[in-house]
Amino acid sequence: MRGAGLAALSTALRGDGDQQDGQQDDRGGWPYPSLVQVAFDLDGTPLLLLSTLADHTKNIARDPRVGLLFDGTAGLAEPLSGPRLSVLGRAERSDEPRHRARFLARHPGAALYAGFADFSVYAVSVERAHLVAGFGRVRWLDRAELMLPAVPMALAEAEKAILSHMNADHADALRLYATVLAGRSAQGAGSWTMTGIDPDGCDLRRSGEMARVDFDHSVENPEDARVTLAGLARQARQSAPGSAPGAADDPVDSDDRDG
Repeated sequence: MRGAGLAALSTALRGDGDQQDGQQDDRGGWPYPSLVQVAFDLDGTPLLLLSTLADHTKNIARDPRVGLLFDGTAGLAEPLSGPRLSVLGRAERSDEPRHRARFLARHPGAALYAGFADFSVYAVSVERAHLVAGFGRVRWLDRAELMLPAVPMALAEAEKAILSHMNADHADALRLYATVLAGRSAQGAGSWTMTGIDPDGCDLRRSGEMARVDFDHSVENPEDARVTLAGLARQARQSAPGSAPGAADDPVDSDDRDG
């Protein structure tokens, strides 16, 4: 779920209650699917940037219950053998600055219209989810199985500084994260940037391409984040043929520890 940049959003179509071509409008309640960009809070809460002019937002105003389908089957010869997750919850407008910042970091192109008066961030309070992990691997998940219990505020407060440091000083480490650990192509225009870090891993972006690097344990404070990112950099260098190891690009160095 955290690795997805897009999701299919399902809302309950509102009924206007007026006459259409001489007949009563009976559209109310019909499932209405649409495509949305998605980001996540540090605890996994899905975040959407929606316009009040869009039908799905008007539907949410009447009925906040939504479904989000996350598709992990891209590139498979047999797509139905791959994973997908249907998340059920309630979408509510959020004025939390962190939510807007995380969404725009993940989808920087949205900054062109995010400031318009009709756009707001919506947070989806997850209630449960349905996981299809492949043929015969199907189960329902409750909220506690899918979400983290709370936002780790120490990591949330340090996130902006961590991203700034990594993007300014450790471009080579980010490239190795993406190409060695996440398996992305070394070919492509532009450099990889880190767009977010959460207890489960970190998010990377190069132009319109995204990559996700998972941690092997839950990271909930900036010191653990620095140590974990440094370990990933060393791991990537050791796994990349021809890469010369060196402490100069380690995400943890003496300056990081002192500052």
